[in-house]
This record gives sequence, structure tokens and C-alpha cells, in this order.
Amino acid sequence: MQPESTFRSSGVAMRPSARYRWLSAAVILLLAGCASTPHRHERTFKSSHSALADLPPRAPSAASAGEANDILFRAIGLVGTPYHWGGNTPAGGFDCSGLVDYIYRTAAGIKLPRTSHDMASMEGRKVKRMTQLASGDLVFFDIGGAISHVGVYVGKGRFVHAPNSGGTVRLDDIDGPYWADHFAYGKRVLD
Repeated sequence: MQPESTFRSSGVAMRPSARYRWLSAAVILLLAGCASTPHRHERTFKSSHSALADLPPRAPSAASAGEANDILFRAIGLVGTPYHWGGNTPAGGFDCSGLVDYIYRTAAGIKLPRTSHDMASMEGRKVKRMTQLASGDLVFFDIGGAISHVGVYVGKGRFVHAPNSGGTVRLDDIDGPYWADHFAYGKRVLD
């Protein structure tokens, strides 16, 4: 039987004073390891900043600036609403085209086609460069060789959309790695 004044670690009996020195050394090594973490992690965890955020705000036209503002406020107000395939109301959730139609219908009285593909085919001026997008423009994405996603550009390099099952309506950088690679064009509905 071992006396109470010793501690067995890795098969070696230790007195209390040795045990405290051992624990102190272990804590110091752990803290030193944390303190010497390379600074590259700071860059990894910085929030993204769209390169388009520094461009001056652009509205479709003076006549439709009020409608564009209404669309922006409505779109941003829906951020956080659950995604639901085929959904087209805040209570029932949204898919991408249901969200865009709801925003335009309730904020500007404009009814849009039901699918992103049909929205991409409707009349309206195409905007091929991200730098030329105006607040309120529809933005289309080619995923898998066809237009299959749509959102509403809100300015400063950001757009609102309902991206996927299990997610929510969110605000993303249009020139982020994934979305920039799949951006097809914008469409100006308000003009």
C-alpha cells in the first residue's frame, strides 16, 4: 500500500511537492505553446470584405430609387428566414426564386416568374460585370451549366439570397470565392 503523501504518475511515485512542480511545468509548457501561435491565424479569421464595398452606391435610375430602397429594406429584413424548397412566404420559408419574387411583389408590386431560370429569361437589361450592378438588380448564378440560383443585389458587394436546404436567407459577398466563380450576370428589373 502506498502512503497518502505520494502520487503515482506513469508508474513513478511522486511526493506532493514534486507533483506540483510537474503540474506547474506542464501548465507553463501549454501556455507557452498557446502564446507562440503564428500570426497567420489572424488573417484566417478576419471577416471578409468585398472589394466592391468601396465602390460608390449605384441606383438603377432616379425614377426607381424609391422602389430600390423598398426592395433593399424588404430583402435585408428577411435575412434569417428559414430556407424551404418551393417556399415563397416568410411564414413558410423561402427558396431562392420564391424569396426574390416575394421581395419584388411586396416591395414594388412586380410579379416575377417562379423559377430562377425563368427569371433569367425575362425581359430586362443584362448587367455582365459585378462592378456595374445597381442596388435592386437580380443576380444570377450558373451552377452545373445552367442558371439555377438567384438573389437580390443590395449594394456594397453584397446580395441577399436563400442558398440551401437547412439554411436561412442570408447576406453574402458576391465576389467571394464561391459566388464570384458562379456569377453569370445581373438583370436590371427597375429602370
